[in-house]
Order: sequence, then C-alpha cells, then structure tokens
Amino acid sequence: MKNIFVFIWRNHFVFLFLLLQSFAVYLLIQNNNYQRAGFINSANTLSGNFLNIYSNITEYFSLKKANEILAAENAELKKHHPNSYFRYDVQVFNINDTVYRQQYNYRAARVVNKSVNKRNNYLTLNRGSLHGVEPDMAVITPVGVVGIVKNVSENFCTVISMLHVNSKISAQIKNNNYFGSVVWNGNNASLVDLVDIPSHVKLHKGDTVLTTSFSTIFPEGIIVGTIEEFELKAGDNFYTIKVKPGTDFRSVTNVYIVGNLLKNEQQQLEEDSSDD
Repeated sequence: MKNIFVFIWRNHFVFLFLLLQSFAVYLLIQNNNYQRAGFINSANTLSGNFLNIYSNITEYFSLKKANEILAAENAELKKHHPNSYFRYDVQVFNINDTVYRQQYNYRAARVVNKSVNKRNNYLTLNRGSLHGVEPDMAVITPVGVVGIVKNVSENFCTVISMLHVNSKISAQIKNNNYFGSVVWNGNNASLVDLVDIPSHVKLHKGDTVLTTSFSTIFPEGIIVGTIEEFELKAGDNFYTIKVKPGTDFRSVTNVYIVGNLLKNEQQQLEEDSSDD
C-alpha cells in the first residue's frame, strides 16, 4: 500500500493533468452539439466492437456444449432415419416372358461387414432366409462377380469372397471363349488368377473375362475382370494369367444375390446321369 501512495505522489502532476484534460473534454462535449454527436457515435462504435469481440469469445468457449447438443439431436434423428430400420421385405426382380422361362431372380442386398486383407475373405449381407436367400447363391454387382453365399441365418448371410483361397469360379475369355477357372493365391487383393488356359491361345492385355454357362450358380456372361498381365513360362502348357477383378472389394456396398430357379432340376439330372 505504501508503494502505491509513493507512486501516486511522484506522478501526481500527470494524474492532475489527465483529470483536468478529461474535465475539459467533458465540458466541450456537454456544451457543443457537434462534438457530443461525434462522441456518441464513436462510443457506440467502440461499444459495438467490444460486444462483438466478447460475443465471439463466449461462442468459442461454448462450442463444446453446442456440439454436445447437436450430437444428441443427430443421434435422435438417426434413430428415425429409414437406414436405422431393418427391412423384412425385399425386392425380387422377376422377368416374365411368353417365349423364355425365367431362370434367375435377383435380390438387392447391402454389405454390412467384409474383409479384404486375409487369405480367406468373407462378406456379410443384410439378407437371409426370410428373404429367400439360400446357400450357394451367386453374389454380384453391376460391374462384376463378388462371391458365393455360404451360410444363411434369418436376416443375414455370409459370402465366400472371390478373394478366398477356396474360391473357384468357372470363367471364359470373351474374345475366344476359351475357359478355365478363376482362383486366388491369397497375396494381392487387386489380382486373381485365371488358370487352365492352354498355351496356344492368343491373349491380349485388357481382354474381358466372363462367367461361363457351366456353373449352376452364376449366370453366363457376368464380368469377372480383365486380363492385367500374362506369362508363358518355358516348358509350361498353360498360361500364368493375372486378372483385375471388375468389383472393387474395398469399396463394394450394394450387391445382388442371384438365385438359379432351375438349379435343383439341373443338378438332379446330372446326378442321375452320373449314376448310370
């Protein structure tokens, strides 16, 4: 306290000057309309800027609370979004024709889980036995093969991905109709192998690989992928062919489950024939 009094005493002339100056300004503003109006405008501007800064500061420190409120509101809204409800009905696309009998139907489904970085990769779809899904149905996208249904529950099914070491899909080269099998060696998720293509076949990079009619699972002509590279090693009778899948397994979300309406009839006939 003593230091404060000492400071004031040492600078009392300065304080006296400021006091008299302030009083002079007050008299000037109080007795002159022009100066009074200018002062009021300046004071309003200064006050507005100060309040604006104060408002920005308080809003910044209240962002956490605002975010919590928004998060709660979003959560409540998502509860009522259609995607939060499980649909027990499913669209089945049928084709009616007086000349051709329908062989395949298609059920739209969504991928709810998947893997791409394992030796045995699977997908889980949001369709099951309640929607008519059965094991050994094909799964495709508009741009390529995905895999084959393995296990089915009431509301879900698991799919053996084409990126599975036990996957084997009958496929043919579009340009020449030579066929073999598409398999995966478990290494590169961006490439699969087309095997059993004889060495005398002419190949070109970019040739399209399609499913064949020899399978009771996949319709004929579904894109498997395109030839990325091929090699004929000395002494081999078959090519080593790398195929880039048409389906991007890392981003696939919507698929079709394909059912062969004539599969049982064909399989029964072939079993009866093999017994002879």
